Amino acid sequence: MSTARLNDRLTRRQPLVLGLFRIVLGVLFTSEGAATVFGVLDRRAGTVGDWPFWYAGVIELVAGGLVLLGVATRGAAFLSSGIMAFAYFTEHQGDGLFPLQNGGLAPALFCWGFLLLVFFGPGALSLAGLLRRGSTAPGAARPAAGQVS
Repeated sequence: MSTARLNDRLTRRQPLVLGLFRIVLGVLFTSEGAATVFGVLDRRAGTVGDWPFWYAGVIELVAGGLVLLGVATRGAAFLSSGIMAFAYFTEHQGDGLFPLQNGGLAPALFCWGFLLLVFFGPGALSLAGLLRRGSTAPGAARPAAGQVS
């Protein structure tokens, strides 16, 4: 297989892979929020109203769910990226320069992963894309298969 053909095949699958990336990132982020807010997944619940941890957990839960479903993805990802940057610089950066030194690997990866979604959108398999396609009037132009919504 030539490099050009391989590149074309990979490019055609970008929306699907981006959608899968969004779903996995959303599941992981939602689970962090659920663990903080409800005390599940072998973690004690945070104290209601405890600044900033409990509020961050609520944001993780709600924004993670939106990202997971692909609804208001860019806005939810922007908020999520921002709170992860805040968490990294306020909670981890003081303990060392690099994420492996200061325990901030997860916030750093979440921050950059969500920033990617801000610029590239939800990809395929988003609820917003499905609803948009379902509401298209008969005979109206529909997005091409695999087109990023």
